[in-house]
Amino acid sequence: MPEPTTDEPHAYFVPLGAGRYRATTHTGGAWTESEQHVSPAFGLVVHEIERFVAGRAGDDLVLARLTFEVLGVLPIEEVEVCVETVRGGRSLELLEATVLSRGRAAVRARAWRLARHDTSAVEGGAGPSLPARDVLERTVYSHLWGGGYIASLDVRPVEPAIPGRVAAWLSTDVPLVHGEPVGDLARWVGLVDTANGLGVRESPREWLFPSIDLSIHLHRPPRGTDVGLEVQVVFGPDGQGVTSAVLHDADGPVGRSEQLLLVRRAHP
Repeated sequence: MPEPTTDEPHAYFVPLGAGRYRATTHTGGAWTESEQHVSPAFGLVVHEIERFVAGRAGDDLVLARLTFEVLGVLPIEEVEVCVETVRGGRSLELLEATVLSRGRAAVRARAWRLARHDTSAVEGGAGPSLPARDVLERTVYSHLWGGGYIASLDVRPVEPAIPGRVAAWLSTDVPLVHGEPVGDLARWVGLVDTANGLGVRESPREWLFPSIDLSIHLHRPPRGTDVGLEVQVVFGPDGQGVTSAVLHDADGPVGRSEQLLLVRRAHP
């Protein structure tokens, strides 16, 4: 595993200007430690989306759905994030973001932003909250996974995990971007992809089950940067799997995530 150098910033990415960033070893992946874990890159996409829409007069749209498609590996080096409008409007807007690595698209994301309306009179149906993070004990996941990203996490399970099931809080003290302000939503989204690594159904030494996408649907904006997850992992008979999670903030559920898995033996 690449070790952080003494002069490497304590952050996942270093800004280089004009949407370009250099990844640090804190992004090191769980499956291949010389490549990035995509979770911080997903947070970086939200950071660039928020920069893209910042300062628009009268813009009161809220990000409600995110989908990420993983098109290739991300080496631990420079990336560029490009954002464009696919469908504009006052009541809703669709944005597309592309993460480029070595000149090729490695991640493509789409984000729906919706207009705010007062629906407090009909709010409900979200389900119970998780126990507070601060009353739970930290668990180390290094016995399952390597890489700088997993090592950077504070994981606090609600109760001992069973195969394919876990409820836990995630947080990190590693900033998403070195030396510049980052919104809470970008930091929050930058942890969600970890769901598949928490709800381990089979040993990753015997079985490979990387996610090839992530979708996030929110019924309200999350508050803060800690992510609560109620994870369920299902493997099918033909090499497919799905990791589903109810997503929480300190006030309770905020939405759901889904990940499609490519399941196969580690040593066929």
